[in-house]
Amino acid sequence: MITLKGVSKVYPDGTVGLKNIHLRIEPGEFASMVGKSGSGKTTLAKLLIAEEHPSHGVIEVGGWDITRIRQRDVPLLRRQIGVIFQDFKLLSSRTVFENIAFALQVAGAPPAHIRTVVPQLLEIVNLKEKAHKYPVQLSGGEAQRVVIARALVHRPKVIVADEPTGNLDAINTEEIMDILRRINKFGTTILLITHNREIVNRLGKRVIVLEDGEVVSDVKHGKYRL
Repeated sequence: MITLKGVSKVYPDGTVGLKNIHLRIEPGEFASMVGKSGSGKTTLAKLLIAEEHPSHGVIEVGGWDITRIRQRDVPLLRRQIGVIFQDFKLLSSRTVFENIAFALQVAGAPPAHIRTVVPQLLEIVNLKEKAHKYPVQLSGGEAQRVVIARALVHRPKVIVADEPTGNLDAINTEEIMDILRRINKFGTTILLITHNREIVNRLGKRVIVLEDGEVVSDVKHGKYRL
């Protein structure tokens, strides 16, 4: 589902983000990518959604070579990859329903489809009763659940979650992880990028460790031991 072949990223100032990464994440897999700040985790996430381009190597998502993806094709890529970031990036002037619907409207979805899909997504993230609330009226955990619902609007094959629980307390963190586990059970590939040791160790899934831009460990049922 996700394949990186000899991928490196060097920024214009000479900073090395990634060094010769070889990695494959299978369809339906739930993998955690961990590492200290500056290890290259966020750089890799940005490469997968074409926010950045690699200096060397090849990146494939769902069999599609996105290494030198054209700007006009980026929206299509991002319909296949749902993205969840730590900073919610919700539209403050729109309700929960409208924030989720907006992602469909931009893609040209018909109103009837939007009226059908958005309630289904609100059901998945347990927010039906918050549909007409604004972001300022939500807790951090609720706002992150809106972000997850928005990431699911196009039924993506892959979810890239970059520190999705970074600003949340233990209870909200567990709620978010429970939703991600359920999404994974539907067959969606999940790449969780985090520094949270407890989350990774409770999952008991594959653990990929980055250090100074390199993969230093890749264990199928691992623990975060840094």
